[in-house]
Amino acid sequence: MRGVVLTYETIREWCLKFGQAYANSLRRRSPRPGDRWYLDEVFLKINGRVHYLWRAVDQEGDVLDILVQSRRDKKAAKKFFRKLLKGLRYIPRVIVTDKLRSYSAARTEVLPSVEHIQQKYQNNRAENSHQPTRLREKVMRGFKSSGHAQRFLSAFGVITSHFRVGRHLYGASAYRAVMKLRFAVWEEATCSS
Repeated sequence: MRGVVLTYETIREWCLKFGQAYANSLRRRSPRPGDRWYLDEVFLKINGRVHYLWRAVDQEGDVLDILVQSRRDKKAAKKFFRKLLKGLRYIPRVIVTDKLRSYSAARTEVLPSVEHIQQKYQNNRAENSHQPTRLREKVMRGFKSSGHAQRFLSAFGVITSHFRVGRHLYGASAYRAVMKLRFAVWEEATCSS
């Protein structure tokens, strides 16, 4: 945009240095997420070992939080629920998950008053939110460690969902207006003018 030629390595270093700060700034400026959370986990292969990427999105498809863990049991689900509650500071009305029993066991201990839906095809919003991560993982030729995946995806998820507003939901003029607002928030978050 400004005519400066950079290497991929420079951009990678900038992402490591500024990415999480930008994501945190966007998170602070974004409106309160919805009260319906969609939770899902996906397999990641890191250095030949299977890890699980736990992800939560709201009814608008905005990423609430992610966590990379080596387990997929009740203890891991409880850790993910606690991380979500600590970061968002409110309790949802409904959580929608797949039929993994770890969610039910953890919900009864951590979120006993929350309605829990486990029906086929109800969790497609969370399933589809993994697609940008899979594309990015393929471009990066995988993640080198679970810490690397956690650091990258915690920033990538927030920034990606900020700019993916659902083009099919808007007419051309409304989409331009929404994107103009999103770029204004981005400039404010990154302190660039």
